[in-house]
Amino acid sequence: MSIKAENIKYVYSEGTPFRTVALDNLNLEIREGDFLGIIGHTGSGKSTLIQLFNGLESPTEGQIIVDGTIVGEDKKKLSKIRQLVGLVFQYPEYQLFEETVAKDVAFGPVNLNISKEEIDIRVKEALELVGFNYDEIKDVSPFDLSGGQKRRVAIAGVLAMKPHYLILDEPTAGLDPAGRNEIFSQIQTLHKKSNVTVVLVSHSMEDIAKLVNRVIVLYKGKIHMEGTPKQIYSQAEELEKIGLGIPQVAQIVNELRKCGFNIKPDILTVEEAKDEILKEVRRR
Repeated sequence: MSIKAENIKYVYSEGTPFRTVALDNLNLEIREGDFLGIIGHTGSGKSTLIQLFNGLESPTEGQIIVDGTIVGEDKKKLSKIRQLVGLVFQYPEYQLFEETVAKDVAFGPVNLNISKEEIDIRVKEALELVGFNYDEIKDVSPFDLSGGQKRRVAIAGVLAMKPHYLILDEPTAGLDPAGRNEIFSQIQTLHKKSNVTVVLVSHSMEDIAKLVNRVIVLYKGKIHMEGTPKQIYSQAEELEKIGLGIPQVAQIVNELRKCGFNIKPDILTVEEAKDEILKEVRRR
């Protein structure tokens, strides 16, 4: 069970003066149970890549394989692929349109031609997965909710399709800190309690550091770096060369190390930094 990208090349405006290579000979495997972060500067190919995963776009060269099926090889299988790979774009709440939350979440399952009983079960499960009380929220208008709540309803609509893979493109874009925390808390819970593999695309170095277990760094359409958050963010100079930063805590630790503090270089959280600094102070 995995998503594989094999020798992927994607070219925009082929045959014109505006030809642009968005992805260039990219190879990647997203394994079952992964919580993968994809980072990169604007124009690095992040959004193009995730649209290949469920067949919204087709590669110029190479192939995407989802659970053993080549995406796009058989057009009849595309609907199944799109059930397996749930894609949540930025600002998904703009697509909410029904008069109640339950009806909005049910929209996808209704189009699967399954029974009403199964639809009701899926809607209830999906809303509870993103932290709602079903009975309290089901009859509420989605337009009466906060920004963070709307975002969670939109994610629930994708979860109601029972995807194996959940692809999230900047899921907290435009939200205030409370809304961001709300969304990420539910995504973490979802990953831990279900079998959904999560792919998170984000510009936020802090969010990636706190949430994922593996990071892919894209640069000019290629995988420039790959590893755990600690492995990636310990290479601050290399990240800065390609226009990326590191979490603020890691920046502070780097400065302290330059000043002679004997602190581990792979610290990503405030708690880790506090413990290391206290140890160093006591040694002195």
